[in-house]
Amino acid sequence: MFRKIIIIYTVILFIFPIANPAVAQPPTEPVIEGTAVLVMDAENGQVLYGKEAKQKMYPASTTKIMTALVALEKSSLDEMVEVSQQASSVDGSRVGLQPGEKLPMEHMLYMLLLTSANDSAEAIAEHLGGSVDGFAKMMNQRARELGARNTNFTNPHGLPDPDHYTTARDLALIGRAAMQNETFRRIAGTVNIKLERKKYMSPEVLQSVEKLEQIHGPLQEDFYTHNRLLTGGYYGYQGANGIKTGYTVDAGQCIVASARRAGRELIAVVLCSQGANLWSDVAALLDYGFQAFAPVELMTPRQMITDTPVKNGSEKAVLETAGYFYYNFPVEGKPEITRRVELAENIEAPLEAGEHLGELVLEAQGRELGRVNLVTVSAVPRSTTSYPWVWLLGGITILLILSWFNVRRRRNRSRLTYPKRDYRR
Repeated sequence: MFRKIIIIYTVILFIFPIANPAVAQPPTEPVIEGTAVLVMDAENGQVLYGKEAKQKMYPASTTKIMTALVALEKSSLDEMVEVSQQASSVDGSRVGLQPGEKLPMEHMLYMLLLTSANDSAEAIAEHLGGSVDGFAKMMNQRARELGARNTNFTNPHGLPDPDHYTTARDLALIGRAAMQNETFRRIAGTVNIKLERKKYMSPEVLQSVEKLEQIHGPLQEDFYTHNRLLTGGYYGYQGANGIKTGYTVDAGQCIVASARRAGRELIAVVLCSQGANLWSDVAALLDYGFQAFAPVELMTPRQMITDTPVKNGSEKAVLETAGYFYYNFPVEGKPEITRRVELAENIEAPLEAGEHLGELVLEAQGRELGRVNLVTVSAVPRSTTSYPWVWLLGGITILLILSWFNVRRRRNRSRLTYPKRDYRR
């Protein structure tokens, strides 16, 4: 009997192992098919993961993120854009814009970002830059301003050109800046929209369009996003809110994506992926960013950090932090943080309250994490003794006093040496 119990217990152990507390394992780096990828914190710009992120790549239609950003910064949404013959006949993805057709800039941007309309991109470029080349210069200037220094645009749509290239890192910077524009964010996060086109057409253009409709069918007025992360279903991603896909044979499948979860927003870039791998790649990057890292607040505004002498000042300047700073650390732990202060040289009174005098540098394991501006808590007036006229007036006063004493001394001495004589008889 005892032997049977042992055998039964042994069998149970093999079939139902004793439960041990699960040991949480930190998320492993994502397995990605794309050639160049990156995931970035959208708020502070911290890169959480990258692979070949600085390699020059063809961006395909992710180019249109910059096209839209420049358009939003250089025009108004109700500004009318006229389509030229050249724009209407551009290669690649089109929505059938007709020569002479006029539409508000807002309509053009919906077509550009949702259905990746090359004809819309070229019409915008000609409208704002005078030509494709002129607009490309505007795009490149804006890229430099954003720190995208390994990027060069030659057109507004991303059709292949050996001199038209970017990097995963640069596209993340461009996408991050674009999503800070509320209008861009609204348009890039739209799944579908219906736009009236005929009401803006001149009678001549409308007549031409009606003839084309008899041959090719109705004019396209319904527009749906190419970004499957937004549409739900198998490729949908929880919290996805943008941005733009792209594809050419040379560039492969590309995407700049954005997603927001639990108050955190990430930007993910995948360049030169293939087929459905694009969606699994970008989902893996976003999952890794959300799961493998946790934000830690390291600094808040109005924390007094130090004080410093002020040349010609009536007192020392007390310095405090001017903003928040957080950093994403791996979930398995936060390293020890060190702080050091870097102050401006030749700090001289007078100083206003809130004047920027230096930076608080935050470091971990010898690596800089970021900086927070240090500003004066209160004004520091100039010391009265520091003004030249005070010294001049003081010197003159001293000279006058010394002269007065000298005169008095000489008078007293003359009285002792030459006493008054009595002339009375």
